Formats: sequence, C-alpha cells, structure tokens
Amino acid sequence: MKRLLPFLTELDAWVEELTELKQMTLDSRQVQQGDLFIALKGHQVDGRKFIPNAIEKGAKIILAEAEEDQIEVELSPQFAKFNLDRTACCKVISVPQLSKLLSAIAGAFYDNPSQKLVLAGITGTNGKTTTAQLLAQWHNLLGGKSAVMGTIGNGLYGKVQEAVNTTGSAIEIQRNLADFVKLGADFCAMEVSSHGLAQFRAEALEFDLAIFTNLSRDHLDYHNTMEEYAEAKFRLFSELNTKAQVINADDDIGSEWLSKLPNAVAVSTRPDFSTNHKFIKATAVKFTLQGATIKFESSWGNGELRSSLIGAFNVSNILTAFAGLLALGFDIQTLIKTAPQLVGVAGRMECITSPNKPMVIVDYAHTPDALEKALQAARLHCEGELWCIFGCGGDRDTGKRPLMAKIAEQLADNVIATDDNPRTEDNQKIMADIFKGFENQSAVQVIHNREQAIKTAIEQAKSIDVILIAGKGHEDYQIIGTEKLHFSDQEVSRKYLVS
Repeated sequence: MKRLLPFLTELDAWVEELTELKQMTLDSRQVQQGDLFIALKGHQVDGRKFIPNAIEKGAKIILAEAEEDQIEVELSPQFAKFNLDRTACCKVISVPQLSKLLSAIAGAFYDNPSQKLVLAGITGTNGKTTTAQLLAQWHNLLGGKSAVMGTIGNGLYGKVQEAVNTTGSAIEIQRNLADFVKLGADFCAMEVSSHGLAQFRAEALEFDLAIFTNLSRDHLDYHNTMEEYAEAKFRLFSELNTKAQVINADDDIGSEWLSKLPNAVAVSTRPDFSTNHKFIKATAVKFTLQGATIKFESSWGNGELRSSLIGAFNVSNILTAFAGLLALGFDIQTLIKTAPQLVGVAGRMECITSPNKPMVIVDYAHTPDALEKALQAARLHCEGELWCIFGCGGDRDTGKRPLMAKIAEQLADNVIATDDNPRTEDNQKIMADIFKGFENQSAVQVIHNREQAIKTAIEQAKSIDVILIAGKGHEDYQIIGTEKLHFSDQEVSRKYLVS
C-alpha cells in the first residue's frame, strides 16, 4: 500500500490494514475492486453524489471534498449510512480543499513522475501546441525520447492518443507522466491551459521549464474577464514550482510579467528590442514559400535559424522553443544545425497544394488574435487573392464572434462564413452573432455546410490564390448537437483540389 501524503492522518492510520490500491480515478464508472476513488465537488458535477456507486464497485478508499466549514481531515459523518467505521471494507475521508491537494496526492500515488524527466510547461492563448511540438521534436533530433501532452493528444512524440481536454485532470496528468517514464521518455512538453491552472490540475508538478507564448481573448465564458484569465496563466510562473522561465516579450502581458520575473528569458521578434534579462531576438527575417530564415542575437551568441514553418507567428514560436532549450542547457550550435529538420504541426498553418489549384492552409485559429495572425501569415505566401473560411463554436464565448468577423473582413479579400462546431447552439444564432462584426454583409457568403463552403472556395479561387480554413485545425470531427461526426478540413480540401 502506498502512503499518499503525511497530512492524511486518517488514511495513514489504515495503511497497514489495506491491500495495495490498484488505481485512482475521478470516474465512479471506472472503479474496480481495491481502487481509490476521488469525489470532487466539480465545476459542473458534484462527484460526491457517486460515492455509493464507487462503494458498490469495490473502492477501498474514497477521498471526498469536504464542505467549506470543515477544517480537518476526518471520517465523514455524512456518509455514516454506508456503515463506514474502522472495520468497514471501504473508508470515506473528507479532505478540505481536495481539488488543490489532488495533484500532490496523485503525484505521491504515481511516485512523483515529474521528478524523473525534464518537464516543460507551455501556457498562452495561441502557440502552445506548436511550441510544445517543436520542443519535443527538437529534443528527439538531439537524441532524446520525448512525450507531449496537449490539444492534439497525449503520448510519446508521434504516437499520441486523442485527449478530451488540453490539460487533463490532476490524476490524468500524473498517470500520463508515470506512463511516459515507463516508456523511457526523458522529456515531456506539456500544454498548460488556463482552466488547468485555475483548477489546480498541475499544482504539484516540478517544471524544469515554463514558457508563456501570448495572451488574447479566449475562454471568457469561464474566466469572465481578461484580468482573471491573465491571473490564471501567471500562476504557472508565480505559484507553481518552475525553474527556467521563458516569456514572449512582444506580448503586452508578457512584457509586464518580465518586470516581475527577473530571471526569465525574454524572447522578441523586434530587432530594436533591448532588455536587462537574458534574451533572444530576431534581427532579420526573410520569408519564402519554403518557410523562413531567421537571423538572431542572444545571450548565448548570434546566428541564423532556417525553418520550414510559415508565418510570422511561427518565427516567434521557433524562437521561444529555441530559448527554452537554451535555458535548459542545450548547445546552441547543435540546435542551429538541427532546426531545418523541424516540421510543422498538423492543423497549424498546414499547407495543402495541388497543381494549378489554389493553396489551401488549414489552421486551428479560433480566436480573434489567432485568426488575425493566421491571415497575416497566409498573406505573406499569397500572390493573388486571400480567402478566409471560418465560423465560431457553439456553447462558447459569444463576444469573440463579431471580432473575428471584423478581422476576416479587414484582412481577407473573400470571406465565407460557415459552421464550426455548433454543438447544441442554434447555428443561425451563431451566424447572427458573427454578422454583427461585418460592415459590408452583402460581400460575405454564408454556407452553413462546411464541406460545401470549402468546395465553393476551391472552385471559385484562382490558382494563385490562397484559402485559409480556420477554426478546426487538427480536429477530424464536427460536433453538431451532441453528435461527434467525422469531418476533416484536410480530407475535404484534398478531395476537391484533385477533382
């Protein structure tokens, strides 16, 4: 039996009486004989309601979130009807602030795996996935064995399994890290979302590196204000255990944070940038159809990086990953030598081409800032007209919808508004919100069927045009109502580019 934490005195008292706990879980449906069940009072569901289910399935110990007025770990009197005394086969313990302690409990259960590899945490509104993937790729090119956790999935680099959330539960994170260690990984790049930080899911992790990419409007349906959103992100640097820190100094919030983080590395794409921090900055960038060449100066020396990724924001992503690896002690010349081998991430400015057809770029951009940067990046590679196909997800932040419309209208020559993941929200209502942002509404094509929207753009565009399909990126599904239907922007684009 594993001792979980010294302060769980009631649990420690039973340690010698119990057999080895098999696993720990938040889902009572997954409980098996001899498991540890965690009953949290969640944001949407109160897991304590499922305690009877967990007992029936054979849970050995149950940790239940205490009520606010409970100040001590105790055997829960409210569960007396389950005959939970010291001789019972299952013990239910009320734990104050269990959600805050769960990361540490799970860490102890899985033998603190974040101490057994190099862990990099990346937070920000945009760029998390690309930066995480670049870190993992680069580490592998240098002879390491990397794992990733984030939007695209969790697993060893190149062998990920789909994830439900960008940042999983505190239990899932520790379990994943333990699995990575068993598989021989010595490095993990982990996307750390604002939800994950606000809900203490990464609280007990030991981060060797923390990276901030940028902050722009997103998730205000959860955080309410941009200030709350920023505060949640900043917890990674101010309250969690992080060693090296890298901050995008071109972002207004990042620039502000640098004044609070004197040991952080500052990253900039501005040649005139100056700082008292350790730094890396681009002094000249040349864009081509094949990618970009980046001349830089840094606290580690000067040089040139060659990249196959397109777009100005990918220059920032590459420099940020570069700075992170330098901060971890990797050799600058070896990093420069291997940089040209880095490849783009699925659904992140992913180019799809066919002879005598327009170039299609598929990108995950689903926020105003991300859409703006994606369109600006696409324009760099466009000889003709720039098309934009986009929509907005249902049951999510409604305030960003007209903002995205305004950006699409300003930066693209042709706009098609379509459905993203409408979920349970009326797609007509979503479209009405989007249209509030268009000045010339008559110039915008509305095609709710996403496949038809892509087909129309490819048929109408010239061979020298570029079509940006924004919003879904790597996703190979569309959520309509409560159904998750197979749909891939890439597959549909290839279908009509060759027809």
